[in-house]
Amino acid sequence: MHTVAVLALDQVIPFDLSTPIEVFTRIRLPDGRTPYRIRVCGITPTVDAGVFTLRAQWGLDALASADTIILPGCSDPTVPIPAEVIDALKLAAHNGTRIASICVGAFVLAATGLLDGQRATTHWLAAEFLAERYPRIEVDPNVLYVDNGQFLTSAGGAAGIDLCLHMIRRDHGSAVAADAARLSVMPLEREGGQAQYIVRDNVPAPRGSVLEPVLHWMEDNAAKGLTLDDIALRAGMSTRTLNRHFREQTGTTPLQWLHRTRVRHAQYLLEATTHPVDRIAGQVGFGSPTAFRDRFKRIVGTSPHAYRAAFRSAETA
Repeated sequence: MHTVAVLALDQVIPFDLSTPIEVFTRIRLPDGRTPYRIRVCGITPTVDAGVFTLRAQWGLDALASADTIILPGCSDPTVPIPAEVIDALKLAAHNGTRIASICVGAFVLAATGLLDGQRATTHWLAAEFLAERYPRIEVDPNVLYVDNGQFLTSAGGAAGIDLCLHMIRRDHGSAVAADAARLSVMPLEREGGQAQYIVRDNVPAPRGSVLEPVLHWMEDNAAKGLTLDDIALRAGMSTRTLNRHFREQTGTTPLQWLHRTRVRHAQYLLEATTHPVDRIAGQVGFGSPTAFRDRFKRIVGTSPHAYRAAFRSAETA
């Protein structure tokens, strides 16, 4: 079982602390197994969380046996990080442990020097200060999260959920991550300018809206050669009205929505099967392998072959 250690320092931000606890403990694999266990660790058993006090059941020594360490933000990122925390994180990193920060938890990770020479992010309000305090870090304030492999950082607030879902997807694939996203009432990816190896879920239309029936139909028939006229005919409206409703209710166009649905299906096939990429292009509804590759890279940020190499399941590897 994968152990996730969440480090709770004094003045920890409660939302940042609870995010990984909630997201990771909801996960179930297709066979019913629970893949993660959570351990909240602190320097001392009693942790001042501002509006309340909590008790951490594990100490810093538990970080050494964790597979993933998550660093929530603290309300004052200027407070020096205790030396024993820095030493524990450095030791864990040396042993190959994955370490991720949420919001201004990036300041804790930055204090170790482990982010030097790497790209990172944090809450946009603190990004300039992070860059000034740690000039060796390339701070990008425009993304929801950054994945450097062993070290990951996220922006503030709900971006911590995006980061946790991304790590779940890295560990167990898009189907498990999609279930986690639904339980968290979050899309598997939100628009944020980042090109990451995660599924771009379509924004659903509100329940009971005029688009809901046609969206279900498009999902079921995405592999067919649908045209804008086909979709409009199914919806019982003109193409102009259809486009207007899509913009209002999903923030995109019918064909863009269809392309994303096809790419999401392709991601599953790339992970779960050994079908050639050209075959998958036809299976999900693209007219040519070239069009599929171009659209896949535009949406996912990488090629189908690179995606498969990174994310195919153990059963198909």
